[in-house]
Amino acid sequence: MSNAHPLIESARQIIITLGLSRKQHNERSALCLLALLNMTPNTSWHEAENPLLGITPIMDWVREHYHKDYAPNTRETFRRQTMHQFCDAGIALYNPDRPDRPVNSPKAVYQIEPNALALLRTFGTPAWPDKLAAYLSETETLLARYTQERMQNRIPVNIAPGKSINLSPGGHSELIRAIIEEFAPRFAPDSLLVYVGDTGDKWRYFNAALLSKLGVNVDSHGKMPDVVLYFSAKNWLLLVESVTSHGPVDGKRHNELASLFATASAGLVYVTAFPNRAVMGRYLGEIAWETEVWVADAPSHLIHFNGVRFLGPYNSV
Repeated sequence: MSNAHPLIESARQIIITLGLSRKQHNERSALCLLALLNMTPNTSWHEAENPLLGITPIMDWVREHYHKDYAPNTRETFRRQTMHQFCDAGIALYNPDRPDRPVNSPKAVYQIEPNALALLRTFGTPAWPDKLAAYLSETETLLARYTQERMQNRIPVNIAPGKSINLSPGGHSELIRAIIEEFAPRFAPDSLLVYVGDTGDKWRYFNAALLSKLGVNVDSHGKMPDVVLYFSAKNWLLLVESVTSHGPVDGKRHNELASLFATASAGLVYVTAFPNRAVMGRYLGEIAWETEVWVADAPSHLIHFNGVRFLGPYNSV
């Protein structure tokens, strides 16, 4: 760091002082902090600002003002190894302009938290030590408040009598809720939930013991469907994809799921769920034969793509 711009080094020292882990004690994280404050090389700390910035705009800002050119494929590193930690520490806010914005939205933005902004504007002044001590003493309270606010925007899903989980906000999660609360009771009554994915937490719910009992063992690298249900009355595993913008059970996905669940002692049923027929219409040419389609805005109907039965597994030829 000896050749780094003084502001970069100061930002790195601030990150250390605020208690973030060693994995954030680097130039990338320091530059992210400067971007959130719009601290260009000739800016003083008392001039710090609080723009709304997404990951790509942050990277563009870093390139423009500090001539650090990060490859486009490092976007996830910025997001998962710096910005997530900034939000968890209360330094930055996620989508403060629209807290219910879906997790995977391309419009997602970050902004420096107001109390952190007020603190950092005093860096290098005689007021800094006292302001820092006061800020650190209040951090736990602030984090609890922001955690509560984030939870208020999550989507509750009833997965069993008296038991629920919360999913990230967005249309994808709304459709997953409909699959569990509307599709399952109609077409697989009394089925058991095996797995639920989430845009914010891939393995949001997973009954590994049940799936293992059915002969299937998967690890975190397996590309699971959005919802897996076990319909014990028929000994079927229903593999359901929730489609709001991409990803029906097409031929390729059918083969992937067949391979992933090849050892199952239960029959496999492949289902694609859409929020409405308008979205379904965009994917009709991609949906694999010998699969089922369910549309949330017509929940009592099921569309069967060819075959000798209405709903059920197919034996391999």
